[in-house]
Amino acid sequence: MYDQVTLKLNVDPLIMSALREDITSEDVSTNSVMPHPQAGEVDLICKEDGIICGLQVFERVFTLLDETTEVEFFVKDGDEVKKGQLMAKVHGDIRTLLCGERTALNYLQRMSGIATYTHSVAALLKGSKTKLLDTRKTTPNNRIFEKYAVRIGGGNNHRYNLSDGVLLKDNHIGAAGGVKEAVTMAKEYAPFVRKIEVEVETLEMVKDAVEAGADIIMLDNMSHEQMQEAMHIIDGKAEVEVSGNVTKENISRLTDLGVDFISSGALTHSAPILDISLKNLHAV
Repeated sequence: MYDQVTLKLNVDPLIMSALREDITSEDVSTNSVMPHPQAGEVDLICKEDGIICGLQVFERVFTLLDETTEVEFFVKDGDEVKKGQLMAKVHGDIRTLLCGERTALNYLQRMSGIATYTHSVAALLKGSKTKLLDTRKTTPNNRIFEKYAVRIGGGNNHRYNLSDGVLLKDNHIGAAGGVKEAVTMAKEYAPFVRKIEVEVETLEMVKDAVEAGADIIMLDNMSHEQMQEAMHIIDGKAEVEVSGNVTKENISRLTDLGVDFISSGALTHSAPILDISLKNLHAV
């Protein structure tokens, strides 16, 4: 759940932007059938099994439109929900319920879909020391929602943005002139509290990263045999992350390596939504 400072400074402006995208001047459909205030309520119903996530954001959409709107929840973020389950009732002006419906559901479906997919992937690492990480492959302006959903699903967040940590990828290495040069320059520039991670694609680059004193070495798109050899070369001198087109379908091939982290962009860029609806709107 977002604290009040995060909610007001970072979440509310994004929700307001989404609402403005959907209502540029007025909701013509709603104003046509509901010209005057009318109290009502509507049911929030899950249409498939999954992990629910984003309830606070769902509620916030309506309260930003009208602070008197109330949501009565019967579940909480992280709960397993079933097809047909009644998850909440939303009480308020029917005009507000209609205007905010799609935006609220868009957030809730997207965040729940990510949490559901992450949960299924994390389950495949259960019992191992390896932590599942997300990436920065998120929908623009939705990272704060999508990375939260990963945590709710049982995954862990990699760096939030470019200011959050040092990750030297192939083009950084190319710009610096090599792995050793890139790591050395990062150590000289970056604050000492920042760990330095370097992405490597060959065993020679692994050796250079170890010799340069990288804190974390990311094995990117290597064969299983190469990764096994890389683990011998690193030999505990750095933490190890594996990355490169990792999905639910292929992550099991990595579990025997004993790496510290496996990162997967699929958690955020390829998770399907969880089907959720607002139904049975009526006046009260």
